[in-house]
Amino acid sequence: MPGTHIYTFASRLHARDPAENYVNREAYENYLIHNPNNESRFIHPVERGTWQDPEILEIVATNAKEVVVRGTPISLPNIDDYARYGIHLEEPPRVQVFEASRYLADVARDQVLATLAERRVSILPEMSQILQLEEWHHPNVVDDDDRPSGSQTFRQIADVLVAGDPALYRPTLPPNTHWRNWPEGGRL
Repeated sequence: MPGTHIYTFASRLHARDPAENYVNREAYENYLIHNPNNESRFIHPVERGTWQDPEILEIVATNAKEVVVRGTPISLPNIDDYARYGIHLEEPPRVQVFEASRYLADVARDQVLATLAERRVSILPEMSQILQLEEWHHPNVVDDDDRPSGSQTFRQIADVLVAGDPALYRPTLPPNTHWRNWPEGGRL
């Protein structure tokens, strides 16, 4: 099931994921000890349905014509139309869920991304938004020499947060967050 992952990093978090979402109290306490300033939540805007192959959930069902995203049916393209969106199918004629997700991100971007309320779930209600980025230059964290601490993007975001001044974000590197820049992204 495709999902959207929301990471929240803050000195004080709000409405932490409750203990009942963990296998036991010890697992919950362990999570809090190891994650004092970050929270991880998932949302699933794409509804379950017959669009997924019942035997291999990572494959779109052969006869799937649509998916439902936040209550709205969205037609899936036929096999040949994926290429029009720059999506190269790895195992045609089968479509993998991550390939269909790339299509949905293109045609229903606002529906598959987190809503304002979903983005704010773990932050204090009195906090105001300083900056929202739709794209940026992200480090390749798989490479030990390319860490967020050395990234122009993350250093500038830190400056914005410290000063409360969005004008301090002045990127010089081209954005690379589109999935086309991370072709193995569906495999992670």
